[in-house]
Amino acid sequence: MDQSTLPRLPSAPARAPRRSGTPRVVAALMLREMSTTYGRSALGYLWAILEPVAGIMLMTAIFSLGFRSPGIGTSFALFFASGILPFMGYMDISGKIAVALRFSKSLLFYPGVTFIDALIARLLMNAMTQIFISAFVLTGILWLYDLDVILDLPAIALAYAMAVALAAGVGTLNCFLLSLYPVWERTWAILNRPMFIISCIFFLYDTVPMPYRDWLWWNPLVHIVGQMRKGIYATYDATYVSPLYVFLVAGVLLTTGLLLLRRYHRDIINN
Repeated sequence: MDQSTLPRLPSAPARAPRRSGTPRVVAALMLREMSTTYGRSALGYLWAILEPVAGIMLMTAIFSLGFRSPGIGTSFALFFASGILPFMGYMDISGKIAVALRFSKSLLFYPGVTFIDALIARLLMNAMTQIFISAFVLTGILWLYDLDVILDLPAIALAYAMAVALAAGVGTLNCFLLSLYPVWERTWAILNRPMFIISCIFFLYDTVPMPYRDWLWWNPLVHIVGQMRKGIYATYDATYVSPLYVFLVAGVLLTTGLLLLRRYHRDIINN
């Protein structure tokens, strides 16, 4: 029989590429981090929040003894917390993101898990933790010292958005640098040591004499701390704060880090 006379069967439809299950993957990575880092019970995660809360409260009490006159307001405890909380949040989130590939390296060999999933999971997990820590500390200080303060929640939320964005940018770029250049881990730790002093945690930016004030302006953490204090102290007019500058720095660092990781993440994983 001539094959040309046979009816032609319909061709099989092309197989659509598998859609990425990023939300489910990110949720699974977050649960994995909670179980491996904090244990399988809710008490482990609660203790992970209460431990830094206790540490910050202790530091606040110690520094309150040495600095009885805060830069603004009447409570040095609240003044110190308004600076240390966003600073520690940035440090913790950026540090956790920087080792995201190292933490999830064994899972990145699976085709359904990407390096972006690992970065997002660590960002969300630790940002949520730092927000809980800040809520505990601020509530504890307001209750313990019986302070009558009207918090500007949108302004505080903007401060944490700036801190998280900067942490994401710095952490992503460091994730690439730490993975390919191990010496950068020690170098970055040394470079970060002065940040505790020059980020306006113990003093107000407005009280710094010129020309040092202009130099400090380029430190994005100064803007984050100033925005935080703007949300806590209704009378503090932080005109020097530029959220656009912070988000611009964060965006440049994040874009650079993502482009480098996209190019070299296979080399990093296989190394």
